[in-house]
Amino acid sequence: MKIAIDAMGGDNAPIEIVKGAVKASSYLESDIILVGDENKIKPLIPANTKKITILHTDEFIEMAESPSVALRKKRRASIILAANLVKEKKADAVITAGNTGAFLEASVLHIGRLKSAKIKRPAISVVLPSFNKPTILLDAGANPECKPEYLVQFAKMGSTYAKHILNVENPTVGLINIGSEEYKGSSFIQSTYELLEKSNVNFKGNVEPNTLMEGVVDVAVADGFVGNIILKTAEGTGGLVTKLIKQHIGKNPISILGAMLMKSVFKKLKKEMDHSEYGGALLFGIDGISIKAHGRAKYDAVENAIKLAERMIKKDIIRLFAEDMAETEENG
Repeated sequence: MKIAIDAMGGDNAPIEIVKGAVKASSYLESDIILVGDENKIKPLIPANTKKITILHTDEFIEMAESPSVALRKKRRASIILAANLVKEKKADAVITAGNTGAFLEASVLHIGRLKSAKIKRPAISVVLPSFNKPTILLDAGANPECKPEYLVQFAKMGSTYAKHILNVENPTVGLINIGSEEYKGSSFIQSTYELLEKSNVNFKGNVEPNTLMEGVVDVAVADGFVGNIILKTAEGTGGLVTKLIKQHIGKNPISILGAMLMKSVFKKLKKEMDHSEYGGALLFGIDGISIKAHGRAKYDAVENAIKLAERMIKKDIIRLFAEDMAETEENG
């Protein structure tokens, strides 16, 4: 097993990226290939570190750069070389915390869609924390405009992931809508509803965004525009709640004392809500494992992304996507 990592991508690259890779390499089975500037990466790797190699390039794409322009001009950018390793079967997965647009284009153009599964559009998938179980949300931003049949494929890929990676026996699927009633929503939503009802996924109907955090379904599907708004709203709300708690705790000595007594509870809550715990967003529908860590990812998020990649490699998730999608085609 080999995992390629864009060591130059992200706000904290390469220091935090390399730190996460070094920590993961100490106990995981996979070999790790760090792609980026060797002069900056090598000094960060302890001398006794095993299972880490460097693929040198001095080109990388900045977070604020236009993905299309940068990918054309920087043919040896770290994210391109990392994606090519997967395309050439020299690596089983690619991870980056860098420019999201460059991540999408490099994955789709250089690795390519999973043709054996007849994937119409790849989708970004994220795991949302919820009250009693995580919920997979997709598409979280890859396709702002979709056709109903795309969402049916998203639902199937999400179900496959939930079943084999999250160990959900018969994953439930919900269609994100402005109301739970069948007649609600645009013509696009209503057409999607009809197709999902006829498909072989465990479709439970419409779900409203405010119920997602209650874990009402295992997989929630939407077009990339709606999904990305939900994701960013959830991130913003989580940040607001944290700031408000800190603000009110500091107002008087009793609150401070209470916070000290609740320290273990707050620590557990932070862990459950922290995006870094889930390893990052996944790009479903391409012929390889492609993971996007948060742009502000620290070493623990990178470490978790590597752990997730190795688990997906061991489960042979790409083959499972292809098999399940073929079954969907056969059943209508």
